[in-house]
Amino acid sequence: MRVVRISCVGTRHLSPPSSVRGCEAHSDDVSASSAGLINADAEDASCSSTPSWRIKKSLTCVCFNRKRAYERICSNLTPLQEERLKRLRKRMKNYYDASRPDHQDALRALWSATYPDEKLQDLISDQWKNMGWQGKDPSTDFRGAGFISLENLLFFAKTFSTSFQRLLNKQGGKRAAWEYPFAVAGVNITFMIMQMLDLEASKPRSFIRLVFLQMLSESEWAFDLLYCVAFVVMDKQWLDKNATYMEFNDVLRCTRGQLERELMMDDVFRIEDMPSFSLLS
Repeated sequence: MRVVRISCVGTRHLSPPSSVRGCEAHSDDVSASSAGLINADAEDASCSSTPSWRIKKSLTCVCFNRKRAYERICSNLTPLQEERLKRLRKRMKNYYDASRPDHQDALRALWSATYPDEKLQDLISDQWKNMGWQGKDPSTDFRGAGFISLENLLFFAKTFSTSFQRLLNKQGGKRAAWEYPFAVAGVNITFMIMQMLDLEASKPRSFIRLVFLQMLSESEWAFDLLYCVAFVVMDKQWLDKNATYMEFNDVLRCTRGQLERELMMDDVFRIEDMPSFSLLS
């Protein structure tokens, strides 16, 4: 019988190296370096973000301390995770094609969900600027994140219409004279989440990805739900900082830090368990 040794470390909220411990089932005294951890300095340190630990190739299993019990999260995917990750990756690689009827229909559906009482004159129209696109042809703004960014906006509009309309119309809080463009901000949020989860990599390089894949087992719409949470978190950060358009990238970095902290919290096993999910309505 061949014995396969699984390396794992125990951690809580991505603690610094001094608090990294071995799992109870692991008898070795595991240090941060021998366990395969690299301390990657976080870009958003000014947002009081959690240290960003990355996983070396040799690490196949991570143990998290939740409710005083270790939960093992392995990089080896279950068949369900593999299937859903494959579909999600396919969505992420799907570029917006203005000549495809289904992509055109999705764009029309976004307009109808956003402005149900106003008729869209054409797919290329100055009307789109009211939603926060840079010009009269929104298809040019999808280049950064692809068709999935349109799907995310449409999901947000249909699933959490109250929050969607509140953010679209910049309701609530003290607003800046130069606000962020709603639709373009949505595309940037999709791209930020794609970077944060690092799903295109062949092997996991961060705890966040492993945690998200567990959530993907709970819901195939985990990515879209996380997007909705990210949008309301971004808007809240915007208001809390009294930000202006020129500070949008800083707000987005802080939003990512907030999402990472919540994803690593105890008792957060689904997107719906994240504290900021309660901001949605």
